[in-house]
Amino acid sequence: MMYLTVQSFIEDYENESMATQRLLDALTDESLRQEVALGYRTLGHLAWHLVPNGSMLDQAGLRFEVPAARNEPPASADIIAQSYRFTTRSLIEAVRTQWTDETLQETNRVYENPWKNGLTLSIFLRHEIHHRGQLTVLMRQAGLQFTGVYGPTKEEWAAFGMAAPAI
Repeated sequence: MMYLTVQSFIEDYENESMATQRLLDALTDESLRQEVALGYRTLGHLAWHLVPNGSMLDQAGLRFEVPAARNEPPASADIIAQSYRFTTRSLIEAVRTQWTDETLQETNRVYENPWKNGLTLSIFLRHEIHHRGQLTVLMRQAGLQFTGVYGPTKEEWAAFGMAAPAI
Protein backbone atom coordinates (compact mmCIF):
# COMPACT_ATOMS: atom_id res chain seq x y z
CA MET A 1 0.00 0.00 0.00
CA MET A 2 1.18 3.47 -0.83
CA TYR A 3 -0.23 6.62 0.71
CA LEU A 4 -1.89 8.84 -1.86
CA THR A 5 -2.81 11.68 0.48
CA VAL A 6 -0.94 13.36 3.30
CA GLN A 7 -4.09 13.28 5.41
CA SER A 8 -4.49 9.51 5.10
CA PHE A 9 -0.95 8.98 6.39
CA ILE A 10 -1.43 11.45 9.23
CA GLU A 11 -4.65 9.75 10.33
CA ASP A 12 -3.05 6.29 10.23
CA TYR A 13 0.12 7.42 11.95
CA GLU A 14 -1.73 9.29 14.68
CA ASN A 15 -3.72 6.12 15.48
CA GLU A 16 -0.75 3.76 15.29
CA SER A 17 1.59 6.05 17.23
CA MET A 18 -0.99 6.34 20.03
CA ALA A 19 -0.91 2.54 20.35
CA THR A 20 2.89 2.54 20.37
CA GLN A 21 2.94 5.37 22.91
CA ARG A 22 0.69 3.40 25.29
CA LEU A 23 3.18 0.52 25.19
CA LEU A 24 6.20 2.77 25.70
CA ASP A 25 4.45 4.47 28.61
CA ALA A 26 4.08 1.04 30.29
CA LEU A 27 7.84 0.35 30.28
CA THR A 28 9.91 0.53 33.45
CA ASP A 29 13.60 1.26 33.78
CA GLU A 30 14.18 -2.32 34.99
CA SER A 31 12.30 -3.82 32.03
CA LEU A 32 14.63 -2.17 29.52
CA ARG A 33 17.23 -4.90 30.19
CA GLN A 34 14.90 -7.74 29.12
CA GLU A 35 16.35 -9.81 26.25
CA VAL A 36 14.49 -12.24 24.04
CA ALA A 37 17.66 -14.36 24.12
CA LEU A 38 21.30 -13.80 24.97
CA GLY A 39 22.96 -11.53 22.42
CA TYR A 40 19.77 -10.13 20.92
CA ARG A 41 18.28 -6.65 21.26
CA THR A 42 17.06 -5.74 24.70
CA LEU A 43 13.66 -4.26 25.31
CA GLY A 44 15.41 -0.90 25.76
CA HIS A 45 17.16 -1.17 22.40
CA LEU A 46 13.93 -2.13 20.68
CA ALA A 47 11.96 0.67 22.37
CA TRP A 48 14.65 3.21 21.42
CA HIS A 49 14.59 1.87 17.84
CA LEU A 50 10.88 2.76 17.71
CA VAL A 51 11.68 6.43 18.27
CA PRO A 52 11.80 7.85 14.72
CA ASN A 53 15.38 8.80 13.95
CA GLY A 54 14.82 10.14 10.47
CA SER A 55 17.01 7.72 8.54
CA MET A 56 14.42 6.33 6.11
CA LEU A 57 12.42 9.54 5.92
CA ASP A 58 15.55 11.68 5.75
CA GLN A 59 16.58 9.79 2.61
CA ALA A 60 13.20 10.76 1.14
CA GLY A 61 13.87 14.42 1.93
CA LEU A 62 11.64 14.85 5.01
CA ARG A 63 13.23 16.93 7.78
CA PHE A 64 12.04 16.85 11.39
CA GLU A 65 13.51 17.02 14.88
CA VAL A 66 14.91 13.78 16.24
CA PRO A 67 16.73 12.94 19.48
CA ALA A 68 20.50 13.18 19.53
CA ALA A 69 22.07 10.04 18.08
CA ARG A 70 23.12 7.50 20.67
CA ASN A 71 24.74 4.11 20.30
CA GLU A 72 23.02 2.90 23.45
CA PRO A 73 19.42 3.56 24.47
CA PRO A 74 18.71 5.76 27.46
CA ALA A 75 18.55 3.92 30.79
CA SER A 76 15.26 5.69 31.51
CA ALA A 77 11.99 4.32 30.15
CA ASP A 78 10.47 7.76 30.69
CA ILE A 79 13.07 9.41 28.44
CA ILE A 80 12.33 6.87 25.69
CA ALA A 81 8.56 7.46 25.98
CA GLN A 82 8.99 11.25 26.03
CA SER A 83 11.36 11.12 23.04
CA TYR A 84 8.85 9.07 21.06
CA ARG A 85 6.03 11.49 21.96
CA PHE A 86 8.05 14.53 20.88
CA THR A 87 9.46 12.98 17.72
CA THR A 88 6.15 11.66 16.42
CA ARG A 89 4.63 15.12 16.79
CA SER A 90 7.58 16.60 14.93
CA LEU A 91 7.27 14.00 12.17
CA ILE A 92 3.53 14.60 11.71
CA GLU A 93 4.08 18.35 11.51
CA ALA A 94 6.87 17.84 8.96
CA VAL A 95 4.68 15.68 6.73
CA ARG A 96 1.84 18.21 7.05
CA THR A 97 4.02 21.20 6.14
CA GLN A 98 6.71 19.81 3.81
CA TRP A 99 4.80 17.35 1.66
CA THR A 100 1.63 17.53 -0.39
CA ASP A 101 -0.50 14.89 -2.04
CA GLU A 102 1.51 15.56 -5.19
CA THR A 103 4.92 15.14 -3.52
CA LEU A 104 3.83 11.71 -2.29
CA GLN A 105 4.14 10.67 -5.96
CA GLU A 106 7.76 11.88 -6.18
CA THR A 107 10.49 9.24 -6.19
CA ASN A 108 13.61 9.31 -4.02
CA ARG A 109 16.33 6.74 -3.45
CA VAL A 110 15.78 5.13 -0.06
CA TYR A 111 18.18 2.37 0.93
CA GLU A 112 19.33 2.42 -2.71
CA ASN A 113 15.77 1.72 -3.95
CA PRO A 114 13.60 4.10 -5.99
CA TRP A 115 10.59 4.60 -3.70
CA LYS A 116 7.78 7.08 -4.07
CA ASN A 117 7.35 9.19 -0.95
CA GLY A 118 3.92 7.65 -0.34
CA LEU A 119 5.52 4.19 -0.35
CA THR A 120 8.27 5.34 1.99
CA LEU A 121 5.64 6.52 4.49
CA SER A 122 3.89 3.16 4.22
CA ILE A 123 7.09 1.18 4.76
CA PHE A 124 8.06 3.47 7.64
CA LEU A 125 4.75 2.79 9.39
CA ARG A 126 4.87 -0.97 8.74
CA HIS A 127 8.41 -1.02 10.14
CA GLU A 128 7.10 0.51 13.37
CA ILE A 129 4.18 -1.93 13.56
CA HIS A 130 6.57 -4.87 13.02
CA HIS A 131 8.84 -3.80 15.86
CA ARG A 132 5.89 -2.93 18.09
CA GLY A 133 4.84 -6.58 17.86
CA GLN A 134 8.32 -7.62 18.98
CA LEU A 135 8.09 -5.10 21.78
CA THR A 136 4.93 -6.71 23.18
CA VAL A 137 6.65 -10.12 23.34
CA LEU A 138 9.55 -8.69 25.34
CA MET A 139 7.13 -6.75 27.55
CA ARG A 140 5.29 -10.01 28.29
CA GLN A 141 8.61 -11.71 29.11
CA ALA A 142 9.47 -8.81 31.43
CA GLY A 143 6.18 -9.30 33.28
CA LEU A 144 4.73 -5.93 32.27
CA GLN A 145 1.02 -5.26 31.99
CA PHE A 146 -0.06 -3.46 28.84
CA THR A 147 -3.16 -2.82 26.79
CA GLY A 148 -3.93 -4.64 23.59
CA VAL A 149 -3.22 -2.98 20.29
CA TYR A 150 -5.55 -4.62 17.76
CA GLY A 151 -7.52 -6.59 20.31
CA PRO A 152 -7.63 -7.38 24.02
CA THR A 153 -4.73 -8.92 25.91
CA LYS A 154 -5.29 -12.06 27.96
CA GLU A 155 -5.69 -9.86 31.05
CA GLU A 156 -8.23 -7.65 29.30
CA TRP A 157 -10.26 -10.72 28.26
CA ALA A 158 -10.22 -11.82 31.91
CA ALA A 159 -11.44 -8.37 33.00
CA PHE A 160 -14.37 -8.89 30.60
CA GLY A 161 -15.10 -12.13 32.45
CA MET A 162 -14.07 -14.20 29.43
CA ALA A 163 -11.26 -16.58 28.54
CA ALA A 164 -8.94 -15.42 25.80
CA PRO A 165 -9.80 -17.21 22.56
CA ALA A 166 -7.52 -20.15 21.73
CA ILE A 167 -5.38 -19.53 18.72
